[in-house]
Amino acid sequence: MNPTAVLLLSCPDQTGIVATVADFVWRNGGNIVHAEQHTDTVAQMFFQRVEFELDGFAFPREKLSYAFQPIADRFGMDVQIRFSDQRPRIAVLASKAPHCLVDILARWRAGQLNADLTLVASNHPDHRELCGFYGVPFHEVPVGDDQATQELAMRELLRSHDVELVILARYMRILSPEFVDEWPNRIINIHHSFLPAFVGANPYKQAHERGVKVIGATAHFVTSELDQGPIINQDVTHITHRDGVEELTRKGSDLEVVVLARAIHAYLDHRILPWGNKTVVFD
Repeated sequence: MNPTAVLLLSCPDQTGIVATVADFVWRNGGNIVHAEQHTDTVAQMFFQRVEFELDGFAFPREKLSYAFQPIADRFGMDVQIRFSDQRPRIAVLASKAPHCLVDILARWRAGQLNADLTLVASNHPDHRELCGFYGVPFHEVPVGDDQATQELAMRELLRSHDVELVILARYMRILSPEFVDEWPNRIINIHHSFLPAFVGANPYKQAHERGVKVIGATAHFVTSELDQGPIINQDVTHITHRDGVEELTRKGSDLEVVVLARAIHAYLDHRILPWGNKTVVFD
């Protein structure tokens, strides 16, 4: 398929935005293949995703940002420009639970992820053989007695592989603000709970004790505030009083796999616009 460009735009809501952006693409020989928009009427903010073909466009992709800048200045836009043939370098961090990691590895091997899976890193050795089977480099970075040293080693590992996106596939370590700041809105976590309920450890035990009738999973960007980052995807499944903690955990694990996969695909498809502590996720 011919490569496409994606404009992700946000600005104060005002008249003329849609027409001006469409005119820019048309006048420069582009063909829009997808266009979606959303207006937050409370905050009076406008969000748009425009995807158009690059074949026959008036200027090369490296000049697209410069050419679009007058429009961005006119409307006070925050603009991100992505390209469909870009394959971001991703790393997966996991602890002992294997279910989310296995799903990511299988999707990557099947060619379902438009990304280069550069490495899997863990604070335990458990997944070395699994990663070897899928042909993905595995790095054990144990915590030991010094968490700060372990985290620094993990950051150096990610830097050395030019990682753009970090996926926490049940990585049961709290990241420091310095870690998070190095990859802003580029660390995706799966939380085994329907946030903001049941934060922290043992959410299924908390849910069982509370007698809930649904349990959920939440994929979100990581911020320095624990489990409070912008939410990308969520889902729930119904349970009954017959379900113990073990059954809740099994049902929750199934949900976590799906919710995390949706969030990863949304990122790789350039469909997420973070704004404040929320996200706009286009279809």
